[in-house]
Amino acid sequence: MSVRNESRVTEIILLGFGNLYGFKILIFIIFLNIFLFTVSGNLLIIVLVSISRHLHSPMYFFLCHLSLSDIVLITNTLPILLDTILNGGKGMTILGCITQFYFFCGITLTECFLLTVMSYDRYLAICVPLRYVTIMDFTLRTCLSVLPWMLGFTSNLLGIIPVSNFQFCDGNIIDHIYCDFSPLQKLSCSDTSLVEFIAFLFSTPFFICPCGFITVTYIYILLMILRIPSTTGRQKAFSTCSSHLLVVGAFYGTLIIKYMIPSIGHLLLLNKIMSLLHTVFTPLFNPLVYSLRNQDIRLALRKISER
Repeated sequence: MSVRNESRVTEIILLGFGNLYGFKILIFIIFLNIFLFTVSGNLLIIVLVSISRHLHSPMYFFLCHLSLSDIVLITNTLPILLDTILNGGKGMTILGCITQFYFFCGITLTECFLLTVMSYDRYLAICVPLRYVTIMDFTLRTCLSVLPWMLGFTSNLLGIIPVSNFQFCDGNIIDHIYCDFSPLQKLSCSDTSLVEFIAFLFSTPFFICPCGFITVTYIYILLMILRIPSTTGRQKAFSTCSSHLLVVGAFYGTLIIKYMIPSIGHLLLLNKIMSLLHTVFTPLFNPLVYSLRNQDIRLALRKISER
């Protein structure tokens, strides 16, 4: 009886957008500019909040953490994608691929929890404004900012550890823009039923519950805003939440379409597009929303430019 060598595949090839190889220079330049703008835009928000006294509030404190998570997300995926585009493919070790998947899962979960924390902050600011400062003190805001990072990068170990034990026997080509669960699962010759069960089991508390919490808090916020007698007061209250709502919609919209609709996983091109929107354009969207729609950020930027 012949024994198959299940450990002979040591390198995985990412194809990226191999079918658009004729436009690689143009695509490379576009994505490089997006990467530079996204990183610089999010860094600018962090710097402005750090040095501007009128931005030293819990809302902007959490915004700094959201910007940092966006930098980690796009830095984890886009530089490798740029290399893939330029060379028509990218070779990665099995460990490197799983490491990228680990950071992708960790930072995605972190953003889920950060957006939940930000919605709770907006709920306190609008629904219980008189107690907002005493409730959201330095200790609570520090705990609520550290906890998402800890939960994000520890809870995903429940799925990453079984994935790291996958055996890859025959093929080593992933037709995707980064190492994701579905391509690794299809490539593996191991029994992946346990990992699938774990992914399904923890998708509810780690994705659905934060989304549900955000929905409930904004229902209360909307009801409170409608009770404000003046139109100006209602507009001012809603403007403090509109940027966060847009970011939540973009973030959860791409996640739900990509992971919660089963047929999407079987449509390769659409799967790539949704992955691209989540990993590249969502981090770009956040600084655009908070810089263009937020008067405090624009004021801080104007003061810095006038110095």
